[in-house]
Amino acid sequence: MIGVNKVILIGNLGKDPEIVMFDNVKKASFPLATTEQYKNHEGNKIDETEWHNIVCWRGLADVADKFLKKSMQVYIEGKLKSRQWEDKDGNKRRTVEVVAENFKILSRNYSQNNNNINSTSEASAIEEFNTDNFSFDTDAQIADISAENLDNGSQAKILPF
Repeated sequence: MIGVNKVILIGNLGKDPEIVMFDNVKKASFPLATTEQYKNHEGNKIDETEWHNIVCWRGLADVADKFLKKSMQVYIEGKLKSRQWEDKDGNKRRTVEVVAENFKILSRNYSQNNNNINSTSEASAIEEFNTDNFSFDTDAQIADISAENLDNGSQAKILPF
């Protein structure tokens, strides 16, 4: 029997993506907060926040590095992946991560409020990325994503969402 491993999250980045290179393969990781609201038995509204570890690889990591910033709201599709390791004290450790397969930026007008964006061309590229509802496929090999090639998708496999 074949199983399904699919995760869909909408939440806010807890911090800017951390970038690591492994033999010319880029990895971006960041925490994502999802918040659910419900009323308890006394009728009080309760907010319950869960934190998820998100990992992006290769081309998607390039896009995350370029465009994602702390507190942005994003839609993420991916799969759960667990891994184990031994820490420096010899203790076995285990974590579960969401390996992103694609994402969509949901934040509106964040470029005007974000001081980390350092040029108007980058800000307009992000706005275009936002408005055209594109998502990036992790299988795409993206060497360089920039305002110039974002328009024609020459270096990225861009899928309509």
